[in-house]
Amino acid sequence: MAKYSESIFKTKRWLTREVLVGSIGVGGQNPIRIQSMTTSKTHDVEATVEQIIRLSDAGCEIARVTVQGIKEAEACEAIKNSLLQRGYTIPLVADIHFYPPAAMRAVEFVDKIRINPGNYADKRASFKVLEYDDSSYAQELERIEEKFTPLVEKCKALKKAMRIGTNHGSLSDRIMNRYGDTPYGMVESALEFARICRKNDYHNFLFSMKASNPQVMIAAYRLLVKEMMALGWNYPLHLGVTEAGMGEDGRIKSAIGIGSLLLDGLGDTIRISLTEDPWKEIDPCKRLIAFTNSYYESKGVEPFEEKGRDIESIERRSTLLPTTMNLHRDGALILELTSEDLKEPDLYIKIGCEIQFGKPKRAITTADCLIVREKSTTTDELNNLSIATLLPSEIFVTDGSKESLSLIERERPDLIFLSPKSDRLHTARKFFTTLREKNIKTPVILYFSYNMAKEDLLIASATEFGALLSDGLGDGICLSAPYDVDFIRNLSLNILQASRRRTSKTEFISCPGCGRTLFDLQEVTKRIGSKTAHLPGVKIAIMGCIVNGPGEMADADFGYVGSKPGMIDLYIGKKCVEKDINFAEADDRLIALIKKEGRWLEPKEIEV
Repeated sequence: MAKYSESIFKTKRWLTREVLVGSIGVGGQNPIRIQSMTTSKTHDVEATVEQIIRLSDAGCEIARVTVQGIKEAEACEAIKNSLLQRGYTIPLVADIHFYPPAAMRAVEFVDKIRINPGNYADKRASFKVLEYDDSSYAQELERIEEKFTPLVEKCKALKKAMRIGTNHGSLSDRIMNRYGDTPYGMVESALEFARICRKNDYHNFLFSMKASNPQVMIAAYRLLVKEMMALGWNYPLHLGVTEAGMGEDGRIKSAIGIGSLLLDGLGDTIRISLTEDPWKEIDPCKRLIAFTNSYYESKGVEPFEEKGRDIESIERRSTLLPTTMNLHRDGALILELTSEDLKEPDLYIKIGCEIQFGKPKRAITTADCLIVREKSTTTDELNNLSIATLLPSEIFVTDGSKESLSLIERERPDLIFLSPKSDRLHTARKFFTTLREKNIKTPVILYFSYNMAKEDLLIASATEFGALLSDGLGDGICLSAPYDVDFIRNLSLNILQASRRRTSKTEFISCPGCGRTLFDLQEVTKRIGSKTAHLPGVKIAIMGCIVNGPGEMADADFGYVGSKPGMIDLYIGKKCVEKDINFAEADDRLIALIKKEGRWLEPKEIEV
């Protein structure tokens, strides 16, 4: 794993109170902790214990199991005892949805209870429009307090920890009708339960604000911390992008959401939720912590409150794209090529062109511009394809310093390449602030260079580019690294898409799985992906059960959800349109639904 040099400027980590989860301290002066969750059936004690041991051996520090009923709650006793007998003291967390009696039983055996404020005291959301005046809403809060207080009292008496874990996908009808299906609603959902904890003088709890959309997730955590600062609270934060997916996409989406907040100095414990075996989540967590730690020091600059932006205030900087270059308005993709790259027989494929009748043609995945070391016949051909080519001497590169800003004001270049020498996040933020103040509308390409292993590059680049792009800063990216052009191009496109900028393929929202999962998530996600990955702008959710399914799919166009053993429900947005489909027919029915809604495209129909 790569070692990272420390920056000149530092992020000041927001100091939270310490919460003890078993023997593990979270928050305070403790390091950022790594968590994961088992995918076995919790009542299968042996399988669950084996998964937790494998997680612990990989470096997981806190393990969570799903507890949907009393049978699973009581299995936690045997799981905990078996772990201790085998010399494993890793804290055990019970994940609760819909059934408070399971929490009341499980808390006797586990170290922490995770409750979802969207469904602990409320039924599954129906997304109906309901009217609440202040009096009726106050009555609802009294009902919640009556249901939740017994668990708070028991956690306090047994000295057990709690996570108040809001999910964007499972907000209650009550919250959504009062505050909207928004980061504001997510925060208030958690604060309602936190106030009950504090009323009972119980403080051994922490928060999470998870969403499958990294921008929503980032906004919710920022709003929560802003609210806590105003209240004088400092409870720890567990960070995660839920239903992130699998492979490179899942790691990039998680690095953008979690990494952006860690670079803000926020976060005490993390989980990267992948549609993969749980222990595969641990390595990217370690890499992300190692990278973001390079921004930390005991004293620093830019405390969180100075950059506490929420999703409502994020606005793309107004720019004037140069008319001489065919740059994508949602996010330009620029690649660096060597002289040897230009000689490659498959050059056009590597830069994202399609080959039709033996000739290259621009596609939705084609780079907009190439930086080349010297002009050649090949560069003339590229220009004929509306792919701009620039020599290094033709690009205006700035490190973001005051001196270079003065030069920009004088020369007014058509395009700026921002390449900070150190502390890219803070330097870039200050640079963009100055451009706004001076009303300079020149587009800016984020031009970052890396020299590290691919696994580290994926995490580091997604974190730094994503933290800026998600806030509307930057008009495109140029990622420089000593790897194949095709790899860099795909990585760049994936970062742009995960930052909700330029869409070049289907987006998949798939959960990591747990003991509630009703089918093989990994196999099904790969299979559906192979059939539908060519639909840019379409979001497909693949969910193992209905706990978060309908709500989390509010951000998706189509949903594929396990409803019963061997049965699948299909959704359009939040609405279930086909129920109890036989598993063997579900793929074809999903594709038929996409076609019926007019969202299916053949490759030749995809517009550049």
